[in-house]
Amino acid sequence: MAHAYTPGLRVADLTTVQKERRLPLPGDVLVSVGDVVEATQVVAKTELPGNVESVNVANRLGVPPEDVPHAMLKKEGDSVEKGEIIAQSKSFFGLFKSSCMATVKGTIENISSVTGQVLLREPPLPVQVAAYVDGVVTEVMPREGVVVETPASFIQGIFGIGGEVNDQLTMVSSSPDQILDAGDLNESHQGKIVVGGSLVTAQAIKRAVQLGVTGIISGGLNDKDLKEFLGYDLGVAITGNEDKGITVVVTEGFGEIGMAGGTFELLKRCEGKQCSMNGATQIRAGVIRPEVVIPRKDRAVAAEGGDSTEMGNMAIGSPVRAIRQPYFGKIGTVSALPPELRKVESETLVRVLEITFEDDSKAIIPRANVELIEH
Repeated sequence: MAHAYTPGLRVADLTTVQKERRLPLPGDVLVSVGDVVEATQVVAKTELPGNVESVNVANRLGVPPEDVPHAMLKKEGDSVEKGEIIAQSKSFFGLFKSSCMATVKGTIENISSVTGQVLLREPPLPVQVAAYVDGVVTEVMPREGVVVETPASFIQGIFGIGGEVNDQLTMVSSSPDQILDAGDLNESHQGKIVVGGSLVTAQAIKRAVQLGVTGIISGGLNDKDLKEFLGYDLGVAITGNEDKGITVVVTEGFGEIGMAGGTFELLKRCEGKQCSMNGATQIRAGVIRPEVVIPRKDRAVAAEGGDSTEMGNMAIGSPVRAIRQPYFGKIGTVSALPPELRKVESETLVRVLEITFEDDSKAIIPRANVELIEH
């Protein structure tokens, strides 16, 4: 039988999810191997060095650079408050004084007699890394971080914005083809991750932020609505650092695209459970997919048979999604894998496959124009 390997989105009812939680700089790991952790629990912490502020003391006092060390009221390593006098000079037999004040709160890091500059280091910034998912610590990287493992339902999206969030999953749309609009949201959705259908509108996202909704999962999103919500054109930037008060994960693509039936039903079965999600997306080298992780502590992954989402070969019956026009976003299954090359509109000879779509229509398209949906 002909086969083709196509990297695609992972959608799994149950799989083993491992999340590496790593500090940006060496610090302290707060848990041990075997510890049971919750998503919001801090597992490692460190401190980032504060910003450096340069103060031209020589210029402010009107003295040569070599006189600055003698004019200092504070020495290297001393802490200072913003507005506190750190240096002072006297002239005309001590009758008149010139003062220089600290521009920020911090410590004196360096006093230069060459440049007349004094460097002030702002207080360090605390950084904490949470577990992100409910699970068990399976590995500790000393001073760096940990690996947390959990049996979970797992869904990868096409695109997302916003960072890591964790809250209860709630269905809002009743079908995968329903549009999620502002009127569908109310106060009961505060502090929840809500699930829509084929499209989430800009008005719905704004309403969600007003209500304190943590996250939105939807099949589609219009590009103009995304631009309206963000206030700028995202282009090809890496997402995930948007500070807009909400995380959004789109499972199918841009435009009004019904959420894949299997994905919608999986989310529906998990309603009421704690859900972790991250909208971070990178479409260039080193692809990062937005994701939804729903820990299933009540279930265990079978020891035999492996991970239910292992990427494998495309075969007859494999669920796929078209990722090029004219069938962009349509879901179907592989119904034939002709071994011979076929000529396409560009006159290029390529391998093709036959897809049977959800409405029972069929199409022959290049294999490169689809991605495998892993269930």
